[in-house]
Amino acid sequence: MADRSDGSGTDRATNAQAAIKDPDEWVTGAEPPTAAQESYLHTLAREAGEEVPEGLTKAEASRRIDELQAETGRGQ
Repeated sequence: MADRSDGSGTDRATNAQAAIKDPDEWVTGAEPPTAAQESYLHTLAREAGEEVPEGLTKAEASRRIDELQAETGRGQ
């Protein structure tokens, strides 16, 4: 089994989870979504048979992506 420790006695997977911020806490959350977010959001929405609302922020797009991933089974 591979060593997943970073040498500090803390599992790297635990550190990665701690680094994930709530989109409401993002400094750039009110900005328009990135091109990658827009593309992935449209892909997921098409698979789920849903429309993507216009004017989403980066944080709103992230939350919608999470919801659509759960619906479509992607991202698991």
